[in-house]
Amino acid sequence: MKLSFDIDCMPDQARRMLGLPDVTPVKEAVVAELTKRVAEMAQNMDADQMIDQWMTAGVQGIGDIQKAFMEQFAKAQGSAGGGKGGEKD
Repeated sequence: MKLSFDIDCMPDQARRMLGLPDVTPVKEAVVAELTKRVAEMAQNMDADQMIDQWMTAGVQGIGDIQKAFMEQFAKAQGSAGGGKGGEKD
């Protein structure tokens, strides 16, 4: 035997029906605290300093990526050219 029930209700009604707690006040408090902290951080933010940090990190990051790419390229060339009669071990 197979039984099925379709219950049409809102999430808060389902929560009450299942006996789960209402977490709306907690959620609102967390959102209010996060909003306050973001506003404080935005007031203390120095855009010039942040851009300088990003640009410095970006240039260093690009150099590291380029170096790693060239190392991989050299390794690939070495393994591909090893069997063409040049050098033997």
